Amino acid sequence: MARYQVILAYDGSGFRGSQRQVNHRTVQGELEKSLRKLGWNGKSVLLAGRTDTGVHASGQVAAFDLDWNHADGQLLKALNAELPSDIAIKNLHTASADFHPRFDAVSRRYRYRLFCEPTRDPLRERFVWRLWPAVDEKLLKRSAGLFLGRHDFAAFGSPTTPKRTTVRTVTKAGWRIMPDGEWQFEVRADAFLYRMVRRMVFVQVSLAQGKCSGEEVCSALKKQVDTLSRAGRGIPAGLAPAHGLELVEVTYGSH
Repeated sequence: MARYQVILAYDGSGFRGSQRQVNHRTVQGELEKSLRKLGWNGKSVLLAGRTDTGVHASGQVAAFDLDWNHADGQLLKALNAELPSDIAIKNLHTASADFHPRFDAVSRRYRYRLFCEPTRDPLRERFVWRLWPAVDEKLLKRSAGLFLGRHDFAAFGSPTTPKRTTVRTVTKAGWRIMPDGEWQFEVRADAFLYRMVRRMVFVQVSLAQGKCSGEEVCSALKKQVDTLSRAGRGIPAGLAPAHGLELVEVTYGSH
């Protein structure tokens, strides 16, 4: 029996998130279904983190124990042959017996994609948020830096388990514009709250459209004020759409 660590890519459009659910198609459910065809009889595959309905991944990490008497490369091919077309294993190798993809992770990196156009673009909008009116480019780039460092992000998400801390450390946050006009936001942190990245993107877009100020975003980080107050001050409520978000990378220390 060996523990295997795999990196998964998936198009989240057809899944009710990554975590197994009764009567719903999920990434974990499809991976476990494929493993059973190869003789796996475990109770649950371990995942590095949960992605929402519609969120994509190119770097989700999973782990499972399996009796496999062939090379790792053959297991990768066998699993990909059984998995549906909207999931693929990019990398597979044996790991230490105590490896846990969630608890051993030291950082996670997400990417959010958007573009500004007044009319819909059916060829792009499956994976990219179309936005209008357009954003102020300077304000959007400047807004990312407000999140760097260690903050209480209670105004930007909720803990994945009750009564857990909402303090997170963001080590990378920045926007770049691509040659085709697409904007990409990359953010890395030690961990993320539930829906934190989508909330961060929505607030930054609101700031870049003149709907709130940098001072109000800073105030939300300090005071955990998450919606507009009666006086009309604060950050707007809302989330960026799930389909623009992608889990890109999970990093580990000694494992």
